[in-house]
Amino acid sequence: MSIIEDSKEIFENIKKVRPVMHNISNIVTANDCANITLACGGSPTMADDPDEVEDITAVCNGFVLNMGNTGGFMVETMLRAGKKSNEVNHPTVLDPVGAGAAKRRNQVLETLLNEIKFSVIRGNVSEIKFAGSKTSGAKGVDAAEGDKVTEENLDEMIAYAKNISEKLGSVIAMSGAIDIVADKNTAYVIRNGHSMMSDITGTGCMLSSVVGVFISANPDNILKATAVALSAYRLAGELAYKKTMEMDGYTSTLRMNLIDYMGKMNAEMFQGGAKIEVR
Repeated sequence: MSIIEDSKEIFENIKKVRPVMHNISNIVTANDCANITLACGGSPTMADDPDEVEDITAVCNGFVLNMGNTGGFMVETMLRAGKKSNEVNHPTVLDPVGAGAAKRRNQVLETLLNEIKFSVIRGNVSEIKFAGSKTSGAKGVDAAEGDKVTEENLDEMIAYAKNISEKLGSVIAMSGAIDIVADKNTAYVIRNGHSMMSDITGTGCMLSSVVGVFISANPDNILKATAVALSAYRLAGELAYKKTMEMDGYTSTLRMNLIDYMGKMNAEMFQGGAKIEVR
């Protein structure tokens, strides 16, 4: 079946499982990540004490590791939780926030990639490029202008995502104006979303949490579940933008509406608005 047809089962499985998600996030976005997890059908826990994360991870359905905070005990926390998630065979998402931006952060990323198996790596193009080939023009947590996916370089970036997926053994979810979700054989190109989403801190972090919910409820269909997650989230952004303009609002209103529309998202709404191409 096509991914649009499969989406009905993907959404139904989220309702059936209501996956409990262990999210390790950062102080800027933890609350939003918890709320978007709830909105799209999961149940969040945000434990980050290294002495309890193994126990917490073991009783959840999946694990999302957001690399936004690498200070203090957080690296030990990430490693303990990630290894436990692998041990109990749970879907595991990595969001390599700021990869390529600083030597310390890059060393942490290398350690995580060497010691933890990730089901999905979700980041902007610059973060994915650094995770995959240690090359990136990023400054801070935003994608470099020269790294962005365009219609002109789309074929090249699809091939790149497939190669990185094979190299790292993970589904690659490369987000931007055009999203690419790929394993070594198949890529989904997603053209949903609105540019104003990038004006809200944490939209990428929230997206990684959404991916965690979708794949944890669909562990046998991770590639398609990831693509549906990205398209559904971006579609929610489109609807949120329209509602925000009707309300004469701006970025804080968009954030509220994004969470609301992610909560309203279902297979019927998704199938009516998804813009996904298989390559």
